[in-house]
Amino acid sequence: MASQVTHVLRTAPRRRIRLDEHLPVDHRLSRFYRIGAGLMGLVLLAFGVLGLIDKVGFFDTRGDTVTGLSTNGALSVLSICVGLLLFAGMVIGGNVASTINMVLGVLFILSGFVNLALLDTGLNFLAFRIQNVLFSFVVGVMLMFFGMYGRVGSALPHDNPYWRSRHPEQAAREDRMRAGGELRAKALAGSSTAVGRGSPLGEHRRAR
Repeated sequence: MASQVTHVLRTAPRRRIRLDEHLPVDHRLSRFYRIGAGLMGLVLLAFGVLGLIDKVGFFDTRGDTVTGLSTNGALSVLSICVGLLLFAGMVIGGNVASTINMVLGVLFILSGFVNLALLDTGLNFLAFRIQNVLFSFVVGVMLMFFGMYGRVGSALPHDNPYWRSRHPEQAAREDRMRAGGELRAKALAGSSTAVGRGSPLGEHRRAR
């Protein structure tokens, strides 16, 4: 008997967490994703434009300092491209903005580790310095926060659209219970109104 129960538990289908659930564009989480993508896109776009203004060599490994960070032509162009991608996510909003934030956040963190290993080598084509590595980590963490907020977690509120999409049966039960409670409340309010109208005080008021 115990082996049968164990077999059932092992073979029971597990619902995977998906990241493509529908999110209304005007939802408050969508606005949060838009704001995060816009802010980080603006920072990267400004950094890239300032780097191009300095006219540093495209693959100059020595680079030049812009706003306290080392940069060259390649890093400036890359920063502008990523900034424009974040702006596109901000315009689209919804799941697209959230996904772009998360993916770019992971890439920034990976970039920090890779370029940390390439410091002071001939392969440092983006002219990274230790401050660039730290900046890449910070931007990556912030982008992941802006992308995962309200979307990934074990304690999401039950009115969260992602939680509802992952637990449709429980969400439907709670909706039915909520609807039943509202109907009972309306019925009680209607009966109390009817009793009030049929009371002597109500008859006296209508007579006046």
